[in-house]
Amino acid sequence: GDIRVLLSGERVALNYLQRMSGIATYTHEVVALLEGTGITLLDTRKTSPNNRVFEKYAVRVGGGCNHRTGLSDGVLLKDNHIGAAGGVAKAVAMAKAYAPFVREVENLDQTREAVEAGADIIMLDNMSDADMRAAVQLIAGRAQTECSGNVTKENIARLKDIGVDFVSSGALTHSAPILDLSMKHLRPLDKEEA
Repeated sequence: GDIRVLLSGERVALNYLQRMSGIATYTHEVVALLEGTGITLLDTRKTSPNNRVFEKYAVRVGGGCNHRTGLSDGVLLKDNHIGAAGGVAKAVAMAKAYAPFVREVENLDQTREAVEAGADIIMLDNMSDADMRAAVQLIAGRAQTECSGNVTKENIARLKDIGVDFVSSGALTHSAPILDLSMKHLRPLDKEEA
């Protein structure tokens, strides 16, 4: 009876173990590439359906940190929100009381606007290395900085001296290879071992 239960769940358990171990291993390798820089490695919301909780846990096991779990983890202000709040300053103050005010930017003009708006975190999205360096200098510590956009194990080293606080990588969960594991050496435990 016990062996049938084991065999019926073996493939599912092994698939999860291989997938999550692959994510943890890949994350650990990327974290090692950032060692000594002070940069925090973050995952993204790019997870497979119904597996977010497991995949984000695997990132933490690998030494990375979890970023946005859902869309409510940061506040994006639109014109109607600003109108309802009674102005930009009031809207930003209300937003900051609720969650970090994150502003995604793609160029230096948007970076200036984000600093002036009082963003807590400015996400430098798909910017060139030179533009990111200029953005970090422009921000001058008035907000935390996050680099995002096509960050993988193969290209992360170029970001080490740019001066960003965070690097977010969807590759941690969507591109990590599975770790090839087997249940070949599985055996029952003696009562003393259990």
